[in-house]
Amino acid sequence: MTGSPRVVIADDQALVRTGFRMILTADGIDVVAEATNGTEAVDAVRRTRPDVVLMDIRMPELDGLEATRRILTGAGHEPRVIMLTTFDLDRYVYAALSAGAAGFLLKDITPEHLVAAVRMIRFGDALLAPAITRRLVERFARQDPRAAAAHRDLSALTPRELEVLRLLAQGLSNAELAGHLHLAETTVKTHVARILAKLGLRDRVQAVIAAYRTGLVSPTGDEEASPAADAQP
Repeated sequence: MTGSPRVVIADDQALVRTGFRMILTADGIDVVAEATNGTEAVDAVRRTRPDVVLMDIRMPELDGLEATRRILTGAGHEPRVIMLTTFDLDRYVYAALSAGAAGFLLKDITPEHLVAAVRMIRFGDALLAPAITRRLVERFARQDPRAAAAHRDLSALTPRELEVLRLLAQGLSNAELAGHLHLAETTVKTHVARILAKLGLRDRVQAVIAAYRTGLVSPTGDEEASPAADAQP
């Protein structure tokens, strides 16, 4: 994947859209469309086929959560969706992550972090670094009434892959995983890719949710013992 990412900004506040567009275009990122509600966002994505969508959660007519579901369900083209929120404990963020969003940002993000997030998310990573993401997953994963139906069988994973998933769910980056497990970072990336493929997951966000839903990691921090806990891959 080459070239600058193509972005759609969906937010009902003109000031937010204008500010984000100015920040992104100043760094060479192409904003191909703007939307003031979820319906416009879905239409804009289908029309412009962007790489990344910055999606506000609360919008009139159709909110960002339902718009994200429509964009990522049954479409041949699936952009990376970053949810935008004003409040750092918005329960709808967890629902959005479950719907397939690749991460979320607070609207008061710095220009540098906004640009970095768009570029990082475009290449398949997920916005898991902020501690707030883990708090959201811990708070809502076990409360999700669909958790049982969405339960994933982890038996396909090797002991090492289970250990990688357990640590990934605690918010460790690839570099931190490599240091903890005494592995090359390229090896860690291979493990993560295999975990996602075996479990049919889109990205690291969904892997974290799966780890909580299956009980591999618990909201209280009392993780299940992993067969690979003492191993070194």
